[in-house]
Amino acid sequence: MKRRVKQYACQIKTGGYERRYVLKDFSKMLDNQIEKIVLFMLEQQGILGGRIAKLGERQDMLQTELDLPRIASLQEAYRVIGRDLLKLLYFVEINAIGIRKILKKFDKRLGYRFTNYYVKTRTNHPYSQLQQVFKHVDPVIDSIKAAVDRLSHSTSFLTYLGQHALIIHEELPMPNEELVDDQRYHFMSLLLNLVNTFLYMVNTYIIVPTADDYSMSLGAAPTVCGIVIGAMAVAQIFSSVYFSAWSNRSYFKPLIFSSIVLFVGNIMYALAYDFNSITVLLLGRLFCGLGSARAVNRRYISDCVPLNIRMQVSAGFVSASALGMACGPAIAGILQVDFKVYMITINQNTLPGWVMAVAWVFYLIWLSVSFKEPGHLSQENYVPEYNTSLVESDTLENGVTQPLLVSSQAHQDDVDEDQECDMSEGPSEDSHAPISSIGAAYKLLTPSVKILLFIYFMLKYATEILLAESSVITSYYFHWTTSQVSIFLVCLGLTVIPVNMIVGSNISNMFEDRQILLASEIMICLGIAASFHFIEPYTVTQYVVSGLVTFVSAEVLEGVSLSLLSRVMSSRLSRGTFNGGLLSTEAGTIARVIADATITLGGSMEPAVKRKRVSPHVQPSCALTDATCSPPFGL
Repeated sequence: MKRRVKQYACQIKTGGYERRYVLKDFSKMLDNQIEKIVLFMLEQQGILGGRIAKLGERQDMLQTELDLPRIASLQEAYRVIGRDLLKLLYFVEINAIGIRKILKKFDKRLGYRFTNYYVKTRTNHPYSQLQQVFKHVDPVIDSIKAAVDRLSHSTSFLTYLGQHALIIHEELPMPNEELVDDQRYHFMSLLLNLVNTFLYMVNTYIIVPTADDYSMSLGAAPTVCGIVIGAMAVAQIFSSVYFSAWSNRSYFKPLIFSSIVLFVGNIMYALAYDFNSITVLLLGRLFCGLGSARAVNRRYISDCVPLNIRMQVSAGFVSASALGMACGPAIAGILQVDFKVYMITINQNTLPGWVMAVAWVFYLIWLSVSFKEPGHLSQENYVPEYNTSLVESDTLENGVTQPLLVSSQAHQDDVDEDQECDMSEGPSEDSHAPISSIGAAYKLLTPSVKILLFIYFMLKYATEILLAESSVITSYYFHWTTSQVSIFLVCLGLTVIPVNMIVGSNISNMFEDRQILLASEIMICLGIAASFHFIEPYTVTQYVVSGLVTFVSAEVLEGVSLSLLSRVMSSRLSRGTFNGGLLSTEAGTIARVIADATITLGGSMEPAVKRKRVSPHVQPSCALTDATCSPPFGL
């Protein structure tokens, strides 16, 4: 029909066709095409109806029997019918879009306003087939959308947890996408990415219980631990971007580079004690942050893991992060030693650096032996993969660029014709390509996305202050040892999976997301308010309960906000360098940097704080009972 429209245009210019003939011929041709669509649709409906009727008979026979294999077979048969129904709806919808596009092309090329006339006359005519097409599109799509909305309020735990990774999933990918993923997927490579995620989180939190002691042993205030902990996050702000860009060309090389940089950073962190240099300590943490390959880990899942397991792997990514967050302080709690090897000091402050350096060496060896680089397209050669949503017909109309069933030569002819006759029609390839700059990514952020990113920023700010300052607060008020601080942090970290399990399987099914969002924000505020030293004495119970309420509420808020983000972010942020996961990582990392700086800034406003766990390098500035010693900056 596109070729016929071109012929009409050429003939009208030369005076070969009359207006009346063109309208009549085009109308008849379009009526015939629509009739073909409807007849095929009715035929397929009859076939599906017969299959459903037979399955209904099988189901009636199984009502009184408990034959698990036959029940499983019946369930799978229903799923197959469901997939075939989706294909039929996809066929009808894409043809409805084709009808709108050819009418639009006709009006544009010939200068007529034929679309409104054709749609009005055919929609209201009792014998028109056009009504059959559109009545099967909009109502059915609306009902499917409603069903999806209901299902979204019956979220499984794995789905809810997987959304924390903010790996945006296409609703209905093109048929060849899963095949491509299968060809690029390698289980051991995926496992190495998850291990990298776990080790990095261990590396991040293993120093939290001892960072204040380490700072004091080098002649700094205990609240300098904020800078020590936050230095890693500062470097991660930049490393996330270049690692994400690097993963456009390779996964193996950035992981190798990450492991080497993390090894060097941990060595520097451990040697800072013997160098008696806070500068070496901070440089070591900066190097560790420069080795953050979480962007690579996330990109590997998004680009190389098959669709049928991508959500489960995303949940594994989040679980590995949570497990690393809990294991870091736990490992620090058992590293209670103090001896020297030649001129190198091994104690609770330096041993976390040595342990992580050894861990990254073993990981580097494993990576070199077992990782398989997938067939990876560079960003320059990347061909956008168009996804289609049954609930967004307008998006489809602007985005679908290929007909359903045409030969490759016919398709090429259509493409050439489009380029020759109508260069302005439809979106360019760039409108579907991955984002290539932070500015372009920012333009795609709607107000709702910006609000959710700000919420994510604030909850990360609150949790970072809680975690990073825990050793300072507990040592001053309660004289906790490193092991006790570690136990407290481990208990907080271990709440991540159970809390998400409860929210994902129960709470999110009973309440709307906005209700959970508001309730968790209120609980965070209450937890923060309860943490302040308003009454005497400041008890362990008050601190632990307030910290637990703050942390758990922040976890709930994080799950809900990221779940919403994954649904409202543009699909163009699902792939490429500046993807949705990178944006959320940057928001959270900046929040951690500001939170750690807040701790140090607050500590600089107070006199030196005396601690129970004083390093032999530094003498106490005041006694534990000295009333002139001021408490450190509170939560």
